[in-house]
Amino acid sequence: MEIASSILAMGLVAAGLIGQGFEMKKIRASIRTDEQMSPKNVFTDRRNFKWYALIAAGLVLSFTKF
Repeated sequence: MEIASSILAMGLVAAGLIGQGFEMKKIRASIRTDEQMSPKNVFTDRRNFKWYALIAAGLVLSFTKF
């Protein structure tokens, strides 16, 4: 059971990080040249929260013991 949960946790974290990377690429491409492209705007965009949830779920799953 512990091996399966570890693999699932690694998968969730990896999927979250990869998905967030692609989403940030889309966000940066959608920002117009006249707007400021600060990291604050990119990281707090609402489209990133689903990826943050996946990463957090993977981390919580990896730190819990069954």
